[in-house]
Amino acid sequence: MTAPYSTDRSREHADEVSETSVGELIGNISNDLSTLFRQEVELAKVELKQEAAKAGKAAGMLSGAGLAGYLVVVLLTFALVAALSNVMDPGWAALIVAVLWAVVGGVLYASGRKKLKTVDPTPRRTVDTLKEDAQWLKNPTG
Repeated sequence: MTAPYSTDRSREHADEVSETSVGELIGNISNDLSTLFRQEVELAKVELKQEAAKAGKAAGMLSGAGLAGYLVVVLLTFALVAALSNVMDPGWAALIVAVLWAVVGGVLYASGRKKLKTVDPTPRRTVDTLKEDAQWLKNPTG
Protein backbone atom coordinates (compact mmCIF):
# COMPACT_ATOMS: atom_id res chain seq x y z
CA MET A 1 0.00 0.00 0.00
CA THR A 2 1.42 3.40 -0.93
CA ALA A 3 1.22 6.52 1.19
CA PRO A 4 -1.19 9.19 -0.05
CA TYR A 5 1.69 11.68 -0.28
CA SER A 6 5.12 10.98 -1.62
CA THR A 7 8.08 11.15 0.74
CA ASP A 8 9.37 14.17 -1.19
CA ARG A 9 6.06 16.01 -0.61
CA SER A 10 6.17 15.19 3.09
CA ARG A 11 9.68 16.60 3.35
CA GLU A 12 8.62 19.76 1.51
CA HIS A 13 5.71 20.22 3.93
CA ALA A 14 7.99 19.67 6.91
CA ASP A 15 10.42 22.24 5.51
CA GLU A 16 7.57 24.75 5.04
CA VAL A 17 6.37 24.25 8.60
CA SER A 18 9.87 24.59 10.04
CA GLU A 19 10.40 27.79 8.02
CA THR A 20 7.21 29.40 9.33
CA SER A 21 8.10 32.13 11.79
CA VAL A 22 6.45 32.76 15.12
CA GLY A 23 5.24 36.08 13.76
CA GLU A 24 3.49 34.36 10.87
CA LEU A 25 1.90 31.86 13.24
CA ILE A 26 0.64 34.67 15.48
CA GLY A 27 -0.61 36.51 12.39
CA ASN A 28 -2.45 33.39 11.25
CA ILE A 29 -4.00 32.95 14.69
CA SER A 30 -5.02 36.61 14.73
CA ASN A 31 -6.65 36.28 11.28
CA ASP A 32 -8.43 33.10 12.36
CA LEU A 33 -9.72 34.76 15.54
CA SER A 34 -10.93 37.75 13.53
CA THR A 35 -12.77 35.45 11.14
CA LEU A 36 -14.24 33.50 14.04
CA PHE A 37 -15.40 36.69 15.73
CA ARG A 38 -17.05 37.96 12.53
CA GLN A 39 -18.82 34.62 12.12
CA GLU A 40 -20.05 34.74 15.73
CA VAL A 41 -21.37 38.27 15.24
CA GLU A 42 -23.14 37.18 12.05
CA LEU A 43 -24.72 34.23 13.88
CA ALA A 44 -25.90 36.54 16.65
CA LYS A 45 -27.45 38.88 14.07
CA VAL A 46 -29.33 36.00 12.42
CA GLU A 47 -30.63 34.71 15.74
CA LEU A 48 -31.73 38.15 16.93
CA LYS A 49 -33.45 38.78 13.60
CA GLN A 50 -35.41 35.53 13.96
CA GLU A 51 -36.48 36.40 17.51
CA ALA A 52 -37.38 39.95 16.48
CA ALA A 53 -39.60 38.54 13.74
CA LYS A 54 -41.39 36.35 16.28
CA ALA A 55 -41.80 39.31 18.63
CA GLY A 56 -43.11 41.44 15.76
CA LYS A 57 -45.70 38.84 14.83
CA ALA A 58 -46.85 38.54 18.44
CA ALA A 59 -47.01 42.34 18.81
CA GLY A 60 -48.95 42.54 15.55
CA MET A 61 -51.42 39.97 16.85
CA LEU A 62 -51.88 41.92 20.08
CA SER A 63 -52.30 45.18 18.18
CA GLY A 64 -54.75 43.65 15.75
CA ALA A 65 -56.69 42.11 18.60
CA GLY A 66 -56.86 45.45 20.35
CA LEU A 67 -58.04 47.34 17.30
CA ALA A 68 -60.54 44.70 16.26
CA GLY A 69 -61.80 44.42 19.79
CA TYR A 70 -62.26 48.15 20.04
CA LEU A 71 -64.16 48.43 16.77
CA VAL A 72 -66.31 45.42 17.53
CA VAL A 73 -67.12 46.64 20.99
CA VAL A 74 -68.14 50.06 19.76
CA LEU A 75 -70.29 48.90 16.85
CA LEU A 76 -71.86 45.85 18.42
CA THR A 77 -72.46 47.66 21.66
CA PHE A 78 -74.65 50.14 19.88
CA ALA A 79 -76.45 47.43 17.92
CA LEU A 80 -76.98 45.09 20.85
CA VAL A 81 -77.91 47.85 23.23
CA ALA A 82 -80.53 48.98 20.75
CA ALA A 83 -81.82 45.42 20.36
CA LEU A 84 -81.85 44.66 24.10
CA SER A 85 -83.45 48.03 24.84
CA ASN A 86 -86.65 46.55 23.48
CA VAL A 87 -86.84 44.11 26.40
CA MET A 88 -84.97 45.90 29.23
CA ASP A 89 -83.61 49.20 30.44
CA PRO A 90 -80.93 50.55 28.01
CA GLY A 91 -78.36 50.91 30.82
CA TRP A 92 -78.56 47.20 31.70
CA ALA A 93 -78.43 46.30 28.03
CA ALA A 94 -75.21 48.31 27.58
CA LEU A 95 -73.65 46.67 30.66
CA ILE A 96 -74.41 43.15 29.45
CA VAL A 97 -72.86 43.86 26.04
CA ALA A 98 -69.76 45.44 27.58
CA VAL A 99 -69.17 42.37 29.78
CA LEU A 100 -69.44 40.06 26.77
CA TRP A 101 -66.80 42.01 24.85
CA ALA A 102 -64.54 42.20 27.89
CA VAL A 103 -64.47 38.39 27.90
CA VAL A 104 -63.56 38.31 24.21
CA GLY A 105 -60.81 40.89 24.74
CA GLY A 106 -59.44 38.88 27.67
CA VAL A 107 -59.22 35.75 25.56
CA LEU A 108 -57.40 37.59 22.76
CA TYR A 109 -55.02 39.20 25.24
CA ALA A 110 -54.19 35.87 26.90
CA SER A 111 -53.55 34.25 23.53
CA GLY A 112 -51.21 37.06 22.37
CA ARG A 113 -49.39 37.09 25.70
CA LYS A 114 -48.84 33.34 25.51
CA LYS A 115 -47.37 33.76 22.01
CA LEU A 116 -45.13 36.59 23.22
CA LYS A 117 -43.70 34.40 26.00
CA THR A 118 -42.20 32.06 23.38
CA VAL A 119 -39.83 34.83 22.24
CA ASP A 120 -36.29 34.21 23.45
CA PRO A 121 -34.11 37.35 23.17
CA THR A 122 -30.90 35.47 23.99
CA PRO A 123 -28.98 34.18 20.95
CA ARG A 124 -28.53 30.69 22.46
CA ARG A 125 -26.45 29.14 19.66
CA THR A 126 -24.07 32.10 19.68
CA VAL A 127 -23.64 31.88 23.44
CA ASP A 128 -22.92 28.15 23.16
CA THR A 129 -20.36 28.59 20.41
CA LEU A 130 -18.69 31.47 22.26
CA LYS A 131 -18.37 29.22 25.31
CA GLU A 132 -16.83 26.52 23.12
CA ASP A 133 -14.44 29.06 21.60
CA ALA A 134 -13.40 30.32 25.04
CA GLN A 135 -12.83 26.74 26.19
CA TRP A 136 -10.70 26.04 23.11
CA LEU A 137 -8.65 29.20 23.70
CA LYS A 138 -7.93 28.04 27.24
CA ASN A 139 -6.85 24.59 26.07
CA PRO A 140 -6.25 24.54 22.26
CA THR A 141 -4.61 21.10 22.24
CA GLY A 142 -7.21 19.32 24.36
